Amino acid sequence: MPLASPPPPWPNHWLMKSEPAEVSIDHLAAAPGQTLPWTGVRNYQARNFMRDAMRPGDGVLFYHSSCAEPGIAGLAEIAGGLQPDTTQFDSASPYFDAKSTPAQPRWLQLDVRLVRKTRLLALREMRQAPELASMQVLQRGNRLSITPVTPAEWQAVLALLQQAPLA
Repeated sequence: MPLASPPPPWPNHWLMKSEPAEVSIDHLAAAPGQTLPWTGVRNYQARNFMRDAMRPGDGVLFYHSSCAEPGIAGLAEIAGGLQPDTTQFDSASPYFDAKSTPAQPRWLQLDVRLVRKTRLLALREMRQAPELASMQVLQRGNRLSITPVTPAEWQAVLALLQQAPLA
């Protein structure tokens, strides 16, 4: 009988982008149980991260994007709840997908829970940190709303959050 492969080394770490006008770290802090479903992902690679790699307990860098000062605004964790994204079936939603059906959903959502709000670690500050030079969110052309974060990048971000912001 073949040996079972060992379980993956959870938790992993992720950066999840959200436009603060839509869902901000303050929305997450005010939500019941400080938990929200992460809906509206419409990129197959990001969806596949949710489906295949993200697990409850994984760490999340909650990133504000498409705003005056983008950057990491808090820490969160994956709280579970992987299921079909409800917005794909709502014709009034900007995330409606006419080709998706309840029997064959194309898009997923999961629950994200606040760990703590942090000072804003601005994108410009992240770009100045040599230890974050290879971070996926800082690479040219990266538009993914969910990206993996290495353990070294995670630790570097946590260390930067302990420092005063750059002037």
